[in-house]
Amino acid sequence: MAELKYRGRAFTTEDILYVRELIATYPGESRRRLSQKICQAWHWKQRNGALCDMVCRGLLLMLDRTGQIQLPAVRFVPANPLVRRARPASAQIDTTPLEGRIDRIEPLQFAQVRRTPEERLFNSLLEQYHYLKYQQPVGEHAKYLVWAQERPIACLAWSSAPRHLGSRDRYIGWSAEARRRNIRFIGYNSRFLILPWVRIENLASHILARMAARISEDWQQMYGHPIYFLETFVDPERFRGTCYRAANWVLLGKTTGRGKQSNSYVPNRSIKEILGYPLTKRFRELLGRVA
Repeated sequence: MAELKYRGRAFTTEDILYVRELIATYPGESRRRLSQKICQAWHWKQRNGALCDMVCRGLLLMLDRTGQIQLPAVRFVPANPLVRRARPASAQIDTTPLEGRIDRIEPLQFAQVRRTPEERLFNSLLEQYHYLKYQQPVGEHAKYLVWAQERPIACLAWSSAPRHLGSRDRYIGWSAEARRRNIRFIGYNSRFLILPWVRIENLASHILARMAARISEDWQQMYGHPIYFLETFVDPERFRGTCYRAANWVLLGKTTGRGKQSNSYVPNRSIKEILGYPLTKRFRELLGRVA
């Protein structure tokens, strides 16, 4: 009989006994090595083949804190790179104005720059010119630079979607179990920047349409699964979201303004509009699957 569930996986009494025996068999191993051994024994892997090491370590900590196992002492506490991370340095690029129609600057080149030499340029441009600055994404994510005439003209950041958005969830019509299983099939546009000296008619909506045509295939190559739906937030106090609407994104609703860490029903941040874009007509069927 299942004793507990952690991150959607059920664990039995036999599983907990296995962990105890493993710790007793390898008393000199670190917590990390124990976690890796457990992942290998249970075939606990991500879709890209990597071990679910961090999730397993979270499970071990929970079992330790509830007295069901006794972990070895922590050997090393690494510095938190997010706390000590330096802000991106300013980039020196050509800021000569680009104006007119798209056909004057075509062809446009789209480059996914995460883990490439151009990633620093991407980070720097967001830090310098986006009102929210640069923020290091977590989880699955991609970074795109758009180029014209050998100059960067736009940046787009995509990442894993928020787990709970009431209006989005109602629009899709999926169950809580389907959302838990399939949230990875949604891509969240966390940053979109047209550089301020670029003033090209209809450029933003054109870029969004081009991105929608390629991002699922890119995600498949990077993470081993496609994307069926895109979403973003728009701050109505600053923007109308005109380029998204021109690219056929639809208004799904609004955020509550409470954030995921809120413990009350009182808004503690600005309320955003939620816009979405299906990448396939079958998005509700595909996102609603639980088998």
